[in-house]
Amino acid sequence: MGASSSSSIYLASPEGDTGKSTVALGVLHLLAASGGRVGVFRPISRTKSDRRDYILELLIEHDSTDLSYEDCIGVTYEQVHADPEAALGEIVTRFHAVEERCDSVLVIGSDYTDIASPSELSFNARIAANLQTPMLLALKAADRSDAEVVGLAELCLHELEQNHAQAVALIANRCDPDRLDSVKDALQEATGLPTWTLPEDPVLIAPTVGELMEELGGELYSGDPELLSREAMHVMVGGMTIEHILERLTEGVAVIAPADRSDVLVSLVAANAAEGFPKLSGIILNGGIKPHPKIAALMEGLQSPLPLICCEQGTYETARAAAHARARMNINSVRKIDVALNLMEEHVDSVAMLEKLKLRIPEVVTPQMFEYQLIERARKIRKRIVLPEGGDDRILRAAGRLLRRQVADLTILGDERAVRDRAAELDVDLTGVDVIDPTSSELLDEFAEVYTELRKHKGMDLQRARSTVQDVSYFGTLMVQLGYADGMVSGAVHTTAHTIRPAFEIIKTSPGVSTVSSVFFMCLADHVLAYGDCAIVPDPTAEQLADIAISSAATSAQFGIEPRVAMLSYSTGESGSGADVDKVRTAAGLVRERAPELLVEGPIQYDAAVDPSVAKSKMPDSPVAGQATVLIFPDLNTGNNTYKAVQRSADAVAVGPVLQGLRKPINDLSRGALVSDIVNTVAITAIQAQGQSDDAEQ
Repeated sequence: MGASSSSSIYLASPEGDTGKSTVALGVLHLLAASGGRVGVFRPISRTKSDRRDYILELLIEHDSTDLSYEDCIGVTYEQVHADPEAALGEIVTRFHAVEERCDSVLVIGSDYTDIASPSELSFNARIAANLQTPMLLALKAADRSDAEVVGLAELCLHELEQNHAQAVALIANRCDPDRLDSVKDALQEATGLPTWTLPEDPVLIAPTVGELMEELGGELYSGDPELLSREAMHVMVGGMTIEHILERLTEGVAVIAPADRSDVLVSLVAANAAEGFPKLSGIILNGGIKPHPKIAALMEGLQSPLPLICCEQGTYETARAAAHARARMNINSVRKIDVALNLMEEHVDSVAMLEKLKLRIPEVVTPQMFEYQLIERARKIRKRIVLPEGGDDRILRAAGRLLRRQVADLTILGDERAVRDRAAELDVDLTGVDVIDPTSSELLDEFAEVYTELRKHKGMDLQRARSTVQDVSYFGTLMVQLGYADGMVSGAVHTTAHTIRPAFEIIKTSPGVSTVSSVFFMCLADHVLAYGDCAIVPDPTAEQLADIAISSAATSAQFGIEPRVAMLSYSTGESGSGADVDKVRTAAGLVRERAPELLVEGPIQYDAAVDPSVAKSKMPDSPVAGQATVLIFPDLNTGNNTYKAVQRSADAVAVGPVLQGLRKPINDLSRGALVSDIVNTVAITAIQAQGQSDDAEQ
C-alpha cells in the first residue's frame, strides 16, 4: 500500500471561526466509516513541545491508523515564518510519509489563530498544489447575506486558482437555518461546484464552563468538576434584584454575580435544584472575594453539584472576558462531537460527497466503519430500547448521544425527578424520553399478574410477584416481553446474572434453540470476526456448541458478516483424538445436520481457520479454512481469554457481548462499560429488534 494507491482531500478555510472542526470531524468520520486506513495530516501546527493542537488531537482520536501526534504534523508556524520555502519542502516530505501508511488522508489547513496574514489561504493553496491534493473549501455564512457568501467564495476560488490549487466542493457552515437552501443554490449557481450547507448550532459556539473558568483565570470554589464540561449557552450578569434575575434565567445560562451578594447566590442554587426552573451551567463569583463563612457552610450543607467559580475581575471585566471565551471542540467535548457528527450526517449526502471528492475507498471493514454501520442501520427503523439503570451517569450520557444521533427511542427506569435532574446537570436533553419508576408505575399490576402466571409452576403468588417486578431488571424485561419496548440493555451497574435471569424466566429462547449464548464482534484493522461463546456458557456440550454455532452464524449474517463457521479445537481435521476434540467433531456434525446451508469446518485450529497459508497445507480443499469469519470456541475459558488477548495484543475493538438465542433482544453490558460501548450495544439491540420484526412479518 503505497502513495499511488492512496487519495487525499485538503480542507481549508479563508478565515477563523468557520466551524472547520465540525466539517473536519464529519468528513473524517465519513472516510473512516467507508473503509480503509484513514489518516490525518496537519501541514502547519503549533510548536510540538508547546501547547498541543486540539483539533489534531481530536481528529487522531477518530482516525483509523496508528500514526502518532508527531507523525501527523508537517511544520510549525515558526518554521513558516522563518523560511516559507524550506517549510513547504518539509511539509511535502512529511505528508508523503503519512500517505504511504494510509488509504486516504484528510489534510487540515491552518486556523488563523496563530498567524495573522492575509496570504494564509494562498499558502494553504500552495501546499495543496504541492501535495497534489484537491481542496474542500469551508466558508462561514454567519452574519452574511447570500451575495456576501458568494463574493467570499469567488475571491477564495480565484486565490486558489492563482496558486494552481483545485477546489472540488464547498461547504458553507454556520448558516441561518432558514436559509440553507438559498445559500446552497446561490453558491452552486455562481461557482458550479458541489455545495453543502450546515446550520448554525448554538451548542457548537458555546464555551464550556471550564473554558469560561480558564478565560477568567478562575478556580472552582465548589460543585461537581464533571459539570465543568457543560456548555454555557448564555452568560448573564446578575446585577439586579433576585426576582428579576429569576425571571431572566434560561436553560444552560451562566450567571455572573459578586460573591457578597449572598441573596443571589443562595437563590440561584435553590432555583437550580427546584422543579420548574431552568438548569444553570454555573455561577461565576467575581470581585476576588469568597462567600461569607455562614453562606459557605450553607452551600456545603446543600451539597449542590452546580459549579461555583471564583475570579478576581470586576463585573465589567468578567462579563467582557466571558463574552470573548472561545468555544473549542476537543477530545473531551462529547456533546459538541455528537452535534457535529449529527449535523454532517443530516445535511451532507455521504455517497454524493465521496463521489464528488473522487476518493478511492478500498473494500475493507475497519472498526470505525463497523461502528458507523451499526448507527446507520439502527437509525433507519427506530426501535424503543429500555435502559433500566437510570441512576448511572454513563447511561444518561449515552442516552444523550443516542438521542442526538437519532439511533433509537428510549425508556429509562428510575425516579423521574432524580433522573431528569441529573440529566439536566450533565447537560443531557431527555426530551421525548419516557422515564418510568417501577415502584409506582401504572404498569405494576399488569406486570405482577403476567409474572405470576409465568411462574405459577414455581409457586409464585401475586404479592411476591408484585415485589419482584419492581426490580428494574424484571420490570425492563417485562416491558420487552409485553411490547412496551423492543429490547433492553443493562449491566452497567448490575451483574450479568441479574440482567439475564429475568430473560430466562420471562422471554425464553427462540424456537429451535435451547441455549442462550453470546458473540463478540472483533473489529480488527481491516475486517470483523465473530467470536462465540465468550461470556455465557462455561462448558458447553456438543449439542450446546451446535446451538452456539448456528446462533452465532445467524447473528453474524444479521450484521453483514458472511458466516463461514470454524469449530475450534487444538486439533485440525482427523489428526487428533480425545474427549475434547470428539465433542467439537460431534458439534460440527450436528451443525451440518441442522443447518445444511451453513459453511462449517471442525475441529480446526485457530491458525488454520484464519490464515490462508496454514489452511493451504492443513485443509487445502476446505471452503472455510483460512477464511473463517465465525469462530466457535470449545469452552468459556478458551473463548474469554482469547477475545481479551486479541483485544489487547492486536489493538482490536471488541463489540459485545451480544446475547443470542432469546426470542426478544436483551443485551448485557460490562460494569466497566464506556459511554461508547453503551451506544454501540443499544444500536446492536435495535438492529436485533428490527430483524425480529422482519421475521414476525414473514
